[in-house]
This record gives sequence, C-alpha cells and structure tokens, in this order.
Amino acid sequence: MDINCTEKELFYINKVGAAAAELGVETYLVGGFVRDKLLGRTTKDADFVCVGDGISLAHAVAARFKPSPQVDYFKNFGTAHIRVDREFDLEFVGARKESYQSESRKPAVEPGTIADDQDRRDFTINALAISLNPDNFGKLVDPFEGVKDLEEKIIRTPLEPAQTFSDDPLRMMRGIRFATQLGFRIEDKTWQGIIDNAHRIRIISQERITDELNKIILAPKPSIGFDLLYKSGLLQLIFSPMVELAGAEYKDGHGHKDNFYHTLQVLDNLSANTNDLWLRWAAILHDIAKPATKRFEEGHGWTFHGHEAVGGRMVPKIFSKLKLPQNEKMRLVKKLVELHLRPISLTKENITDSAIRRLLFDAGDDFDALMMLCEADITSKNKQKVKRFLENFQLVRQRCKEVEEKDHVRNWQPPITGELIMGTFGLSPSKPVGLIKDALKEAMLDGLIPNTYEAAYSFMLEKAAEMGLKPVK
Repeated sequence: MDINCTEKELFYINKVGAAAAELGVETYLVGGFVRDKLLGRTTKDADFVCVGDGISLAHAVAARFKPSPQVDYFKNFGTAHIRVDREFDLEFVGARKESYQSESRKPAVEPGTIADDQDRRDFTINALAISLNPDNFGKLVDPFEGVKDLEEKIIRTPLEPAQTFSDDPLRMMRGIRFATQLGFRIEDKTWQGIIDNAHRIRIISQERITDELNKIILAPKPSIGFDLLYKSGLLQLIFSPMVELAGAEYKDGHGHKDNFYHTLQVLDNLSANTNDLWLRWAAILHDIAKPATKRFEEGHGWTFHGHEAVGGRMVPKIFSKLKLPQNEKMRLVKKLVELHLRPISLTKENITDSAIRRLLFDAGDDFDALMMLCEADITSKNKQKVKRFLENFQLVRQRCKEVEEKDHVRNWQPPITGELIMGTFGLSPSKPVGLIKDALKEAMLDGLIPNTYEAAYSFMLEKAAEMGLKPVK
C-alpha cells in the first residue's frame, strides 16, 4: 500500500477490494482519503470509484459484513453510502464523465473510465487514486503530479482551469477552501481562472455555496479564505454586504479603519478560542451595518451610531438570503450583534449595578459568548491599549459575577406570573397585566426591589393600586 492506513481502515479497504475482485469490477480508492493520508491528516470516510455500477459494488461490500450494514443509495446519481461504524463511512460511485451546461445547476453525467473520473476532479491533490485491483493492489495512480503539489503546497486544476471551473463553478470556492484549510497557495494560472470565471458562481445553488462558505469559516484562520474570496471577485457575488465594509475614507484629516479587514481580524481572534460556527458568524456580522450608519460629523470625524441595532435587524435577512437557519442559531447571532457594544460601555467608572443587571438580563446564557466576542473585537496594534481593554473587560466580568451572585438576573423568571396578576385582580389577558409585569421587571433591574416573591407581590399591589385596580380576594 502506497499510503499509510490504520488497521481498521485496511480492514475496510480489503473488504472493498475482495468484493470488487469477485464482481470483476475495476475499483479505486480516491480523492480526499488519499490526499489526507499523504498529508498525515485524520480521516472519517473513504470514497471508492469503480468502472461499473457503484451501487452494486456497495451491496456486495455490505454483504461481507456480519451483520450487514444498511446501504443508502441514490439511483439517479449512481452513488451509494455505507456507515460501517459510528466513526467511518464508505462512499461508492461509478466512474463517470460530468459537465454543467452554461446555465444549469445539474450536471450531465455519463459512464467513464478511471482516467475520465480523474480528469473531472477539481484539483490535482484530489485526483489521486489507489488501485484495489488484484494486479496492482495498493499502487498510487497520480496522472497530474498531485503528490508533488502536496509537497509544494499548491492548489492546481488537473485540466485547464477554465474547463474545470466551467464544469462546476463551485470548485472555485472549494479551491479557496482547501487553500484556507491546508495553508496552500493557489497556483497563478488556477487563480486567474477563478478571477475569470467568478461570474459563473451564479448558477450554483445557495445551499452549496453556503456549505462551502461555512467550511471556510470553520478553518483555523478563516481570514485567509475571505481575503481570497474578496480579491477573486467571488465575495461580491455571494455576500455583497461584507464587501461594502472594505475601504477607509478620509475627510478633513479624519479617517476610519478598513472595517472589512478589521472584521477578518476579529474573526481570527475569535476563532483562536472557539470552533463554534455561530459565534464566528457573530464576529463576521458584528459591524455589518457600519456602511449603512456611516456619517461624518464636523469637528469630530466619522461615526457609526446605532450600527449594532441596525446590524441586529439585518441578521435575519442575511441568514434568509444565505439559506442559514432561521432558528435559535440566528437569534444568537442577532443578540450578539445587538449587544456587542454594551460591555465596552460598562468599562467606564461609576457604572451602576442597574446597568450590570440589564446586561446580564439581556445576555442571559450567552453572556460568556458575548464577552468572548468583545475581547476578540480589540484589534489595536498598540499592545498597551489592548492590555488595558482586556483588563477592563476582566473587571466587567468580575462586576457581573458579583451582581449575578447577589441578584440572580441571568435567565430571570419573574416571581409574579401573568396568571397570578389576572387571578389577583380578576383580569382577563389585557394591557394592564402587561404593564404590571413590565413595571416589576424594571423595578427589579433598577434595584428598587430585591428578586424575591414577597417584594414582587408587594410591588404588584402598589402598582395595581396606582392603576385603580383592587384585589378581588
């Protein structure tokens, strides 16, 4: 075997080889598995290409396990999948030629040889194959010098870039993704091919684009990918609001920072401390409304007043357009964007417990995530300034801890419910009930009453009396 595999992987590979030999089907281990083994990276799945029926091969492989695992297959695409254990999957497909028509999202597919299959691969490093055939079992097939490109850390297309990217324009984003994940350089001719064909990305479904974008965001240093997307012209086509952040404007001797590259630094800062995709999205979107709120004030300079609130309102629309989830994930990002300036204001002297309580109340369980975003938002090159900001945020954390221990504000549930208010005063669901509940919340947050049932009940009676309401019992 020309690649190093674990005993478990070899066990699975030998099963496939034996089934292929029995069927008399020419079969190869291909793509990412081979690439990652040569790079010394961990693998969670293996792809197999056969010159024939991939679904039939998958069933023959499954039959060699006791008990036989389920074979999931897609007849229209000629692909099959087997989960052989909780941590490893086998994928099967027949060798094929495929191409996209100029305005189509679906490829035209026809059977082919292993050479055809390698020709249609996106990059040389993914066109590597290991033969599972009896006459040369374990031999590496490398028609495009993919091993050399791995050694030299280069992303390069097997065929002319224009053809490769025209066949499937998503490959442009995949190239940038691999460059980001692996720390590779995109070869000059391939890079020019991305620039020349960027407009073709429009025929790809939003779901596929967003899937690649998320993989870039989850890379160790996602700024690499976003910089490449921006310079290639792809970012303008797939996520234009982010492009609008780029550039610094000067007027009357006043300038502002380039908010695009600031955002990338914040993203990298945050990514050093968390792999959470949605916290990373919060970093991407925290200043997204700065272009919309940019104003020049005489004698003061550039301002972005209210960009956190406007940005919060933009989040659902951006998520919807990018086909990102419209659930609690979106709401988390929206909350963090809206709140990302609040902790900074609490670093000033003489901050009241009331302000602390309100932040804790609004942030809830996401307080730590918010503080992580705020700390990532410090991008000054002045080390002393960074040190001072971080120390201030540590003080905020301490103040919040003290107030929370005393008042239990995070995920606060009112000791007095709407049902109790209605029962006490003989009310149906109505405006007075809401007014009393809001008054209770504000009184507690302002520190006028402690967070206890007794204090809240007494306050309820007082507030109701002011409104002309009397208990019915």
